[in-house]
Amino acid sequence: MTIAAASVEPVVVRLDESALSEANSILYAAYLHDPTFHYLFEENRPGYEKRVRATVRELITLYFERNRDAIGLMLDNTLVAVAFIGSPELRMNLAQQFGWRMRMMLTAGLTSTRRYIDYHEQIAALLPERQVHELPLMGVNPKYQDRGLGRRMLAAVEALCSENPRTTGIVLDTGNSRYLPFYESIGYRSLGQIRLGPLTEYVLFKSVSH
Repeated sequence: MTIAAASVEPVVVRLDESALSEANSILYAAYLHDPTFHYLFEENRPGYEKRVRATVRELITLYFERNRDAIGLMLDNTLVAVAFIGSPELRMNLAQQFGWRMRMMLTAGLTSTRRYIDYHEQIAALLPERQVHELPLMGVNPKYQDRGLGRRMLAAVEALCSENPRTTGIVLDTGNSRYLPFYESIGYRSLGQIRLGPLTEYVLFKSVSH
């Protein structure tokens, strides 16, 4: 991870494995109370926090191992937001990631692993045939929320994706309907919905210009 000089404005940086611990902390806090994770990892069953922490850690590790794009926002030499981006040329089938599956089953459990793979496959089934980037993980440090950093992080993701001439846009999803007006306000449109038990997961797409 390249550290920028102290600044009152957030600076976009590329992340590598040296940022794993910080990224893990940010994403754990971001997804702990997320409705999608509540369902996937059985919030009301003992060990929920452990399962979320293990899943975030194993996903980050996998994305670094597969050299996926990862960027962050630095503010006063503190990493305050992160995003992990799936390339349109290398769509990842989690069911075929044997090492990741084994680590997940040992740490998050068999049921959580199966639920996450099923969720991932349902999202993949809605992806356009044309090449797109995916945004599976993004979060802002809770101490720095309500400062517009989520919007800045998405703008940085879009700028990075626009550098790839093959992509037509970005796909993301959310199980929190409260976020839909925000995403729609910045140009995301519905690709469809999937069902996760009682939960509706919204899958959204935004085209990018080159």
